[in-house]
Amino acid sequence: MAPSGGRYDAIVLGVGGVGSAATYHLARRGAAVLGLERFDVPHGRGSSHGRTRLLQRLLDGDPATMALADRAHEAWRDLEAETGRDLLTGTGSLAVAVGGDDPVASARRACERHGLAHESLSGAELAERFPGYDFPDDAEALYQPDGAVVASERGVVAHVAAALDAGATVRARERVVDWTTVDGGVRVDTDRDTYRADRLVVTAGAWAARAVDALDGLLEPCRHATAWFAPSGGRSASLAAGRSEGAASDPLPPFVATVDGENYYGLPGRSLPGMKFGRADFRPTAPDALSEPTQADERPLRAFAEAHVPGAAGPTLRLSTGLVTNSPDGRFVLDTLANGRVAVAAGLSGRGYKFAPALGEVLADLALDGGTDFDISEYALDRFD
Repeated sequence: MAPSGGRYDAIVLGVGGVGSAATYHLARRGAAVLGLERFDVPHGRGSSHGRTRLLQRLLDGDPATMALADRAHEAWRDLEAETGRDLLTGTGSLAVAVGGDDPVASARRACERHGLAHESLSGAELAERFPGYDFPDDAEALYQPDGAVVASERGVVAHVAAALDAGATVRARERVVDWTTVDGGVRVDTDRDTYRADRLVVTAGAWAARAVDALDGLLEPCRHATAWFAPSGGRSASLAAGRSEGAASDPLPPFVATVDGENYYGLPGRSLPGMKFGRADFRPTAPDALSEPTQADERPLRAFAEAHVPGAAGPTLRLSTGLVTNSPDGRFVLDTLANGRVAVAAGLSGRGYKFAPALGEVLADLALDGGTDFDISEYALDRFD
């Protein structure tokens, strides 16, 4: 919808995973909305790329977090139905522990607390059930059948396409220089133009602290590397297609695994170039100084794959780096500032994308209604006071 008198109802700063969802939900509710993105749509400078994200319900979280997770799963399906794009693939998910019971203990608590179906497996039972995985016999594992994989860049594109269909304006390669409150709303200055709106939504990822003074010193942008390996020689290519060796009908689920205190994850999938691996290695960096991946990033991921997913430890097909922006307590920041004129989602701590459509709804509620039916009290900015 074109703005009346040159003024938008809302401007969204940052059109990545959550920003694209906010732009869509604002436009879907009839708002005149402008989305501003300093890079491309989609781009690889944040935490919304890398082909896939694991959407799992193994969250030992509070009811508010689980409510957002449940709504996100529904909203991804709603977006698929509206746009005709395949975004979510049901896979189930695994938590595995070697040399300790975390994250399995946490996953089990979540399943018991929220009444989720789950199955406990030993390492030997895991190898029998999913032959592609090779963890020690005394490892602990928990399988949860509701897990899914989200196509991350396609999700951004789907939200933006649906937002444009609903009348939104999205401008990429336009950097926000400054913004200020004025005339009961906000003025946003970019390197191309000046815009005015009643409300501002900040979903700027690693750049959020530069956009919002109240976040300065709280958020920590970090570099994160991932790798994709081809099937290894003599092994079935089914591993790279998300299938267990010798069980063509049995999906090979993505996993999170703690091995002797180190946290890893892996995502097989038909749309991936090989199998994707990552680990919880987050190195603080200035967002503008994100460096390219190196062999040093690859080595620990390859060692893990060779030890525990040997059929997917072939030649390197791709290395990638992105930005994860952590909050001090690892929980989201969802709040309003400037007497309700500014809604903020920041410090998503590597977990935000899977919640993106639900967070987009929350931000639209905050921007247009001044509040939301979702319980976001635990995500308020003043908890750090």
